[in-house]
Amino acid sequence: MKNKLVTVIGGGGFVGRYVVEALLSGGARVRVAQRDPRAAWYLKPLGGLGQTQFVAADVMRPDTIANAVAGADAVVNLVGVLAGKFDAIHVTGARTVAGAARDAGVEALVHMSAIGADPQAASNYGRSKGEGEAAVRDAFPMAMIVRPSIVFGREDEFINRFAGMIEKAPMVPVLRAGTKFQPVFAADVGDAIAALVSTPRPGATIELGGPDILTMGGIIRWIAEAIGRDPAIVELPDMAGAMIARAGFLPGAPITWDQWLMLGHDNVVAPGATTLTDLGIAATPLAAVAPDWLVRFRRQGRFGRRTDDIAA
Repeated sequence: MKNKLVTVIGGGGFVGRYVVEALLSGGARVRVAQRDPRAAWYLKPLGGLGQTQFVAADVMRPDTIANAVAGADAVVNLVGVLAGKFDAIHVTGARTVAGAARDAGVEALVHMSAIGADPQAASNYGRSKGEGEAAVRDAFPMAMIVRPSIVFGREDEFINRFAGMIEKAPMVPVLRAGTKFQPVFAADVGDAIAALVSTPRPGATIELGGPDILTMGGIIRWIAEAIGRDPAIVELPDMAGAMIARAGFLPGAPITWDQWLMLGHDNVVAPGATTLTDLGIAATPLAAVAPDWLVRFRRQGRFGRRTDDIAA
């Protein structure tokens, strides 16, 4: 990747920072493109002088995307939403990026999708992600599709969200407790995308999951133990869960009907899929890194860490 110019659309976001860091470490020049590039300036110290560029771009404005990818050797599209303009972002926006990359003569395109992407999915998220993959392949047939499971990291809105609920509530309700996930570390996702830019696998679909498969209930219990809390964990029946989702609010956090539909299917790597292992990356367990930042949810912070944690 030495001196290659890689445009990362959405590079200032949660996963984006890890992708940018991995690309910079590999010697690439990185152009971070997003609606407000000032929000990504914190990435400047990760690279050397002149190694990072910042440009305003919006996937719903084709002219800005064409400008962002001009002259790039590779493009990475990380833009996605969990609510709101699913079709505009995941389908039309993805098509815009792929078409602009094709027209600019870009060598490699990496498109971030998600495990569960399916044009026939019940949830708008899964359906739009599936239609987005088709739109990308139609415009740029050799695009590489990356489908992660739930991504965790210091800045995530999944593990931290539930830790915040557990910290404050004596009782934690769990929706669809048996749904399985394969949480993947954000830094591993970053390394995987950098590996695909460095050594492209034209037309490949890669599914990214960590070494552990956990149920929703298991994740909640693991978080509670990691932060030294002992709330009552109540696994709600689907009828009650559906009512809560329809109301749009779970004690401690909002939930949409679309998210409820997403919980109806396991979120794990498919058998026979190309994975992190195929890219030469050892998957990082949740337990290996999460306790370092979850400590802030303990009653006395770092001073509340168990003696066996410290010894370990």
